[in-house]
Amino acid sequence: MTILLYELVGRDESRPFSPHCWKATMALAHKGLDISTAPTRFLEVPTIEDGASKTVPVIRDGEKVVIDSFAIALYLEEAYPDRPTLFGGDGGKAMARFIERWSQLTIHPYVTTAALVDLHAMQDEENAVYFRQSREKRFGRQLEDVVAGRDAGLAAFRASLEPLRSMLGYQPFIGGASPLFADYIVFGALQWARIATSYQLLEDSDLVAQWFARCLDLHGGLGRKVAAAA
Repeated sequence: MTILLYELVGRDESRPFSPHCWKATMALAHKGLDISTAPTRFLEVPTIEDGASKTVPVIRDGEKVVIDSFAIALYLEEAYPDRPTLFGGDGGKAMARFIERWSQLTIHPYVTTAALVDLHAMQDEENAVYFRQSREKRFGRQLEDVVAGRDAGLAAFRASLEPLRSMLGYQPFIGGASPLFADYIVFGALQWARIATSYQLLEDSDLVAQWFARCLDLHGGLGRKVAAAA
């Protein structure tokens, strides 16, 4: 049976960009499951599955609807135990929870700063109006004023990745010799940036950039099927 994944897109349906949807995409690929996708724009999210969620990703697996990327990964682990593990046990689930909070508190804010104007430009006219109004209300200033701080914050952002960088000196993936869902959490955040903006967050020589390249190559180069922003 094919699993349906609702994923966030802008004007171009072939360029899904949400970090959370990319976590789910990689988790589904890790399990080797067949999927179909339903490209969904911001203003369409409240209508999916009869209003089941205010956010994406959402999956439908037969009669089962699952909301939230972490919940999706937990569901896939339980529903498909005979396929490659996403967590490697309860300890891996606990580790992934820590990685998720670290990523959302450390990586996501800077990617938002770096890519906000580019993300706005990706939307169609109606969704661009929604995006600007909702984000400017959230930040209390214009999108352009938020992005104006990205150069000043770049060095601090790169320094904040030192725990990940240091760990990658010992092993190729967060999960160890091979990736786990914890890798897909951080990958999703950096893939979000890669697709949304051409602004260079990392030097090519950075161990984090090299790990990210390895993740792009996973599952038949799934991450590379969407080109980086020009």
